Amino acid sequence: MHATVFKFNKALVACLYILLLLSGSLNAQTISLKGKWRFKMDAHDLGEKEKWFSTKLPESVNLPGSMAENLKGDDITLKTKWTGSIYDSSWYFNPRLAKFRKEGNIKIPFWLTPAKHYIGAAWYQKDIEIPGNWRGRRIVLSLEYPHTDAKVWLDDVLLGSQYTFVVAQNFELPADLSAGKHRLSIRVDNTIKAINVGQDSHSLTDHTQGNWNGIVGKLQLQAGPKIYFEDIQVYPDLKSRSAKIRIQLKDAAKASSSGKITLSASSFNTSTKLNVKEQTFPYQMTKGTAVLEVDFPMGERIVTWDEFDPALYLLKATLLPERGEKDYKELQFGMREFKAVGRHFEINGRPVVLRGTVNNCEFPLTGYPAMDVASWLRIFRISRAHGLNHMRFHSWCPPEAAFIAADQLGFYLQPEGPSWANHGSSIGNGKPIDQFIYDETNRISKNYGNYASFCMLAYGNEPRGNQVKYLSEFNDYWKAKDSRRLYTGASVGGSWPVIPNNEFMVRAGARGLDWNRRPESLSDYSKQIEQFTVPFVAHEMGQYCAFPNFAEIKKYTGVYRAKNFELFEEDLKDHGMADQAEAFLMASGKLQLLCYKNEIEKALRTPNYSGFQLLSLNDYPGQGTALVGVLDAFWDEKGYSKAKDFSRFCNSTVPLTRIPKFVYQNDETFEAAVEIAHFGKEALQHARISWTIRDQAGTVLSSGAFADQNIAIGNAHTIGSLKFPLNTISKAAKLNLEVAVEGTAFINDWDFWVYPAQLPADKSSSFYYCRSLDARAREVLEQGGKVFLNASGKIVKGKEVVQTFLPVFWNTSWFKMRPPHTLGFLCNPKHPAFEDFPTDGHSDLQWWEIVNKTQVMNLEDFPEGFKPIVQPIDTWFMNRRLGMILEAKVGKGKLLLSSADLSPELKNAPAARQLFFSLQRYMESEKFSPGVDVPLDAIQGLFERPSREQFDTYTKDSPDELKVKSEKNKQ
Repeated sequence: MHATVFKFNKALVACLYILLLLSGSLNAQTISLKGKWRFKMDAHDLGEKEKWFSTKLPESVNLPGSMAENLKGDDITLKTKWTGSIYDSSWYFNPRLAKFRKEGNIKIPFWLTPAKHYIGAAWYQKDIEIPGNWRGRRIVLSLEYPHTDAKVWLDDVLLGSQYTFVVAQNFELPADLSAGKHRLSIRVDNTIKAINVGQDSHSLTDHTQGNWNGIVGKLQLQAGPKIYFEDIQVYPDLKSRSAKIRIQLKDAAKASSSGKITLSASSFNTSTKLNVKEQTFPYQMTKGTAVLEVDFPMGERIVTWDEFDPALYLLKATLLPERGEKDYKELQFGMREFKAVGRHFEINGRPVVLRGTVNNCEFPLTGYPAMDVASWLRIFRISRAHGLNHMRFHSWCPPEAAFIAADQLGFYLQPEGPSWANHGSSIGNGKPIDQFIYDETNRISKNYGNYASFCMLAYGNEPRGNQVKYLSEFNDYWKAKDSRRLYTGASVGGSWPVIPNNEFMVRAGARGLDWNRRPESLSDYSKQIEQFTVPFVAHEMGQYCAFPNFAEIKKYTGVYRAKNFELFEEDLKDHGMADQAEAFLMASGKLQLLCYKNEIEKALRTPNYSGFQLLSLNDYPGQGTALVGVLDAFWDEKGYSKAKDFSRFCNSTVPLTRIPKFVYQNDETFEAAVEIAHFGKEALQHARISWTIRDQAGTVLSSGAFADQNIAIGNAHTIGSLKFPLNTISKAAKLNLEVAVEGTAFINDWDFWVYPAQLPADKSSSFYYCRSLDARAREVLEQGGKVFLNASGKIVKGKEVVQTFLPVFWNTSWFKMRPPHTLGFLCNPKHPAFEDFPTDGHSDLQWWEIVNKTQVMNLEDFPEGFKPIVQPIDTWFMNRRLGMILEAKVGKGKLLLSSADLSPELKNAPAARQLFFSLQRYMESEKFSPGVDVPLDAIQGLFERPSREQFDTYTKDSPDELKVKSEKNKQ
């Protein structure tokens, strides 16, 4: 990152956090209600009828907290009614998984397992003491985050009810409230009722935070003036160096009165200290309300907010009524302008590309979002270290602490309404959710609208219903009401209809890797986005899976247990591969990282591409368990990728190359065109771009630099091209091209492979090469000879397992075993079989022509502990022992068997040709000595017998129908 003058004083930040968290009145007195509360579940919804608010509840819990944290609720059983779609219900019926359905050992694969589960009403009760000096003041009960429908009684008086997923719930206590002891009762209900946001919405689903019951965040009573600031909204105007400020005043007594308001502001988190001159404005209140709109000049000199210089102001407002008590309010805001200009985003007039991730409300220790600034600072700092500057919140809105943290660090946010109105819900059909979305987004705007980081807004995720009309009207409503941010109807996949008045598009279509063809870095997404005239942001880019990290299980010390991971780990053990779990993680993780690199670079190469939102930088614990992150659900590294690795290809400035292929022969010339994607703070002046080609030992084989040049903010800047004749490379080699912006931390690199165009002729082959286990092959083995069996296209046992070069997308459970089914492969790079074929222990680009769409072999009939030379990694829902290249003692002979097409006649496949050469040399050497006896029948079975264990959905419908195909499948 660029150096910045914004180095925060920790004490100052802490003070501001306390001061600003609720943008509260400074003239208020506060009593915290945290601690022990009385409690009772109301599973049959009898509490109101039986007037539980008039009785003393029998149990106790600690708040803030959830029922599950307090071990209240129901135990997990097969009959637990979850909030969330179960697209693959085969777990309920699969005989192999029967042991995980037994009482005392229930382990579900769909998502994390909470300590307790409860859907319904629950009552929370506490005796409170109202101080005598609060007489005559306005008293408010503030609950920062009840989940979700809260109803409040004071003694026997109903104060009201509120239902929201996005902001604090505030209840005004009676004006004539006496001092002394009172009984406060709160009924919280997490049942989905008439307002159905969708059971998979991340605001409530078991897939992520869970549909918990409880109250978290701040719980407090607050006493303040009767005449008070109801709302203050700041609308910056950079062009005029001023801000329009809209103020709403209220009088709890609903009287008419007059007075004045003073406003002042100062920058507070920058070395540039600016104080804005105080101004005074009169007001006139009629029947308890007043609305003012004033212009507030910020001075000739201002500081602006963005990702590089997140300068903030503190606005101080004082309400001075002619009669009565003063009120004070402070809030933070930033002078910034986030706009769509043609097909690009601009921040304060400078182009910006959004490099984002999707936040799905993964908080595995609590089951609800972090309510403190420090936790959100950690999340945003980790994201920033990976080169990101943006976060979308999928069908939920984070608490205020997230906006405070994002403001401090300069992070662009897209909160959403709390809805994925698809499974079990819809929009635009006259249902209560239609108005609820407007209500919720208005609450978001009112409470968080002043935060500079709040740059974008959508209704939510991928709806169904009469969506074009509804979302078009939604956009029109918000564009007319609040110009501080940009609006898109919904974040959607590529098959959803286009909402024509979106100010920017968040949709799929311009994402993914076309690795059905030979990998290259020439292509981009220009064709896919050419139809759009507004900024295009890729929806849920990535979704490449890695194998589970079972070492993560011990981290689940809070309300959740990773029973899904425990199931997968035990199943892997049952398939005889427990000792390979970490190796599977590391190998699949390296492929995952390679995919993210290639996809992000493809996006950054695309002219007029405005951003992407990864799904996601960290793992998603639900929807069958989607291990798509280079970080785990705790935002920790898994061991195969570090932030510094990721930020080489994902950053504000990224060197890029256009390379036609990554596998060469030594009679060719390597060529690369060098580009720069630069979205830094300012243009690069006299930038010197250098390049270096090294071998695996680090020896420099060639290097150079391009003429110094100025690089404007934007992408598709062509720097120059380079050539490197490969005729000096005499044997198979892995080389690396590195491109650097000298004098900066911006460096990127690419591996490529070179093989001899001419290989030594094999005049005296010591093995028999064949394409089937024919009579001659059997004879050679019986006589103690060596056989190379090319089984390409002939495999039956394992035919159902689809392997491509790409790993599993999202996960095979959520999509009912949609291919691909593998996560790359594992091999030992030091195995003598690879002596003439340089490789790492995982999939890499030189393997594409060998691996892509190649059959795998199911080794279920092979001896226990048998490990192939090249071992495809199966989806963790099946954990089949697979092979692609293996060696075995068969009778008296030695067999090398490949389901990849390897032969001496290969053309236009230099890597496959070189691998065959290396295997051939290995077979002809004394090192070829397979250590495990495999019966000939097991080899024959690969060609004749299907796999005993194959995926079966057991159900016809989804989600949640759980219909068995036949009676025999019932347990």
